Amino acid sequence: MGRGNSRGLGRELRREWDLYMLLVPGILCILLFRYTPMYGIIIAFKDFNIFDGMAASPWVGLKHFHKLFTYPDFLQVFKNTIIISFMKIGFLFPLPIVVAILLNELKNMIFKRTIQTVIYLPHFLSWVIVSGLFIDILSSNGGLVNKALEAMGFTPISFFMDNDVFRGVLVTSAGWKETGWSTIVYLAAFSTIDPQLYEAARMDGAGRLRQVWHITLPGIAPTILLMFILRLGSILEAGTEQILVMYNPTVYKTADVIGSYVYRMGLGNQDYSFTTAVGLFESAIAFVLVISGNALARKYLDRGIW
Repeated sequence: MGRGNSRGLGRELRREWDLYMLLVPGILCILLFRYTPMYGIIIAFKDFNIFDGMAASPWVGLKHFHKLFTYPDFLQVFKNTIIISFMKIGFLFPLPIVVAILLNELKNMIFKRTIQTVIYLPHFLSWVIVSGLFIDILSSNGGLVNKALEAMGFTPISFFMDNDVFRGVLVTSAGWKETGWSTIVYLAAFSTIDPQLYEAARMDGAGRLRQVWHITLPGIAPTILLMFILRLGSILEAGTEQILVMYNPTVYKTADVIGSYVYRMGLGNQDYSFTTAVGLFESAIAFVLVISGNALARKYLDRGIW
């Protein structure tokens, strides 16, 4: 049986060799930029010295992982990462779905395309620019929001210096920047829904809300599940680039996440072995979450990525 499959594969390769050749550039890019750098993982198990190189640096086994789990700062950093990630999932994951459904219900195409363009644009701004915009708007010294609060008789808020509100700033700015872009996936998913289902529902007297609940949401459920499982894989990332350009030592207590912690320790203290161990730990957790999320989806929803 196995020999027959091998022969069939060989005949297919000979017959469609030109199509399979198109895979070669992509495979080479994956090998070069994804798999070759994995050699650097060995730094996590060595006392890496930049002058000795990876090969000559001494092996220390799990020393850096032990340091990772006993380091007092890491527990707070890990907690911050989980809290910020779950806040973003809870508030921002459903938002593109809602926006996509609202856009899909618009019948005026000019207005619809205008709204789409406006909400897409922030995605193309760098986090440095977005950070500058939010710092100006939320500044405690003349910022637009605080001016409005003062006009209404409230006390100004130090949004970027207050540990109680800074996480909210992170979630809000991330939502403003990425919600519009994330709607593209769901808008594309709507094209797979048979329009005759909506016509039949209208003939049966179903209103807009019932059509959304019984046709639209079930129709894009596989896409929602796919995006959610992929989002689980980045749960320990928590928006490192965003946090690096927006936070300051005053809010390290609530905003320092694994990515920013690795950046500060790796470049600030030049502790490359320890930061590699942290990064490897983050990747291992992400792998487990994606596998587990897909397994649970297959078990309870009979759907999954694979």
